[in-house]
Amino acid sequence: MRTVPALLTVAVLATACAPSTQGPAAAPAPAPSASQDAAFDLAALVAAAKAEGSVTVYDSSGDIEDVAKAFTAKYGIQMEGVKSDSPETAEKMIREHAAGNVTIDATMYEDGGVLVGQLLPQQIVHTWIPGDLAKDIPPENQNPLMALAKATIFAYNTKLSPDGCPAKNVWDLTEPEWRGKVVMQDPLGKPTVLSFFTQLDAHGNQALEQAYQARYGKPLETKEKSAAYEWIKRLSANQPVLTGSDEDISGAVGAPTAKDSKIGFMSISKFRNNEEKGYTQAACTGMQPFAGFSYPKYAAIATKSKHPNAAKLFVHFIMTEEGVKHEIAEGGVSGNSTVKPLVVPEGLKDWKSELFHTDSAKLLADFQNRQVVSDFWRINHG
Repeated sequence: MRTVPALLTVAVLATACAPSTQGPAAAPAPAPSASQDAAFDLAALVAAAKAEGSVTVYDSSGDIEDVAKAFTAKYGIQMEGVKSDSPETAEKMIREHAAGNVTIDATMYEDGGVLVGQLLPQQIVHTWIPGDLAKDIPPENQNPLMALAKATIFAYNTKLSPDGCPAKNVWDLTEPEWRGKVVMQDPLGKPTVLSFFTQLDAHGNQALEQAYQARYGKPLETKEKSAAYEWIKRLSANQPVLTGSDEDISGAVGAPTAKDSKIGFMSISKFRNNEEKGYTQAACTGMQPFAGFSYPKYAAIATKSKHPNAAKLFVHFIMTEEGVKHEIAEGGVSGNSTVKPLVVPEGLKDWKSELFHTDSAKLLADFQNRQVVSDFWRINHG
């Protein structure tokens, strides 16, 4: 299989550029380090931000609208929060930067591969660490600046399976009994799932091999490059039902009208449907070797922002409990170690031990390997 280096997310590839026909492209330049002000003065930053008057922030979650309301109420600065999928946000920021007409001041961006592989090295955005909060942000969360982490987990219907999740091991999902019964977002349109696949190959193979041994009582034998690729191949070939939204997954799995037991691979934010819509869904706690994966959401500022101080003030706000609580109210972990989780979804007992975690140090490799894993999924899913 020929590797075609990705220059954007899959969606942006389709609209902004064409694959090279001249062989592999040069590796992306290293992303610049996050910056800090030599002397940080919050009062001065607030005054400068107020003088600019407004700020616009794009985010893949609608929660940004609540963040905007809270920010405006606190500082008297008009903030507009816009929900936009990561590929669309990247494309818009790239085009605005090239045209010199920037309307997006900052972004809460969850596609770390594109962030470190393109947006940062091309100086379309930069990351900035609030000086007064730097001591509370672990080093691994600083470059690029991780505002928070969310999760995508395997979930089941507790009404249809009262004794617990009917799948105990991720390899179960590759068996005939689960053919056509795993519901997930199409990885080709969901960068976080593609990143999960590449990260799994980077540092999850041993866990997958151990889970295979536990499931089948023998070592894994594969002709693929790794255990991760073998699992991806078997999962994709088992005809999972692909959707365009986590809401559709939640409905297929946990709705009161659901008749067949299905496993959903969905955002933890959809557990709000239990209370709001009477759904009966829970995390597949104890699934081996993980019940899902966590992924970072980064805070980045447009390099040509017309409201740079207001954008910095937004970053400061989102790195505090007062700001991030609107993003993690349905589950999530702040990049600030002093902010404690507010909610743990039903069935997810331990965020740290039960999830596979994204390694920010491997984001550039995610970016470089994305097209390979995309093609691999497409070929095997058909």
